[in-house]
Amino acid sequence: MDRTMIGVCGAYCGVCEWKPKMGCPGCQTAGGNVFWGECRIAKCSAGKGYTHCGECPQLPCSDLEAVFSNGEHGDHGERLLNLKAWARGEETVLELRTLRARDGATKA
Repeated sequence: MDRTMIGVCGAYCGVCEWKPKMGCPGCQTAGGNVFWGECRIAKCSAGKGYTHCGECPQLPCSDLEAVFSNGEHGDHGERLLNLKAWARGEETVLELRTLRARDGATKA
């Protein structure tokens, strides 16, 4: 796992479909100014001196929960699990929207 590709919100930028399409370097390298605009989650984390939200004692905050539950860009708990694992120093990655698929349900 490339630690520079750890997404602040718990997504892993190294497997993001937009990375090659848009030339996005990942939110850490981009300083929160990613291909779609300014990411308030990344700006908040950087402003507190954190590499990702898993280092914040308020995990998950209401802003992050809104990202998790977003109908178009949300996930099924993968981001939160990634953040907790990364905070423990683990180098595991759950891709977004894979947990429900593993349980036999359809992907969102």
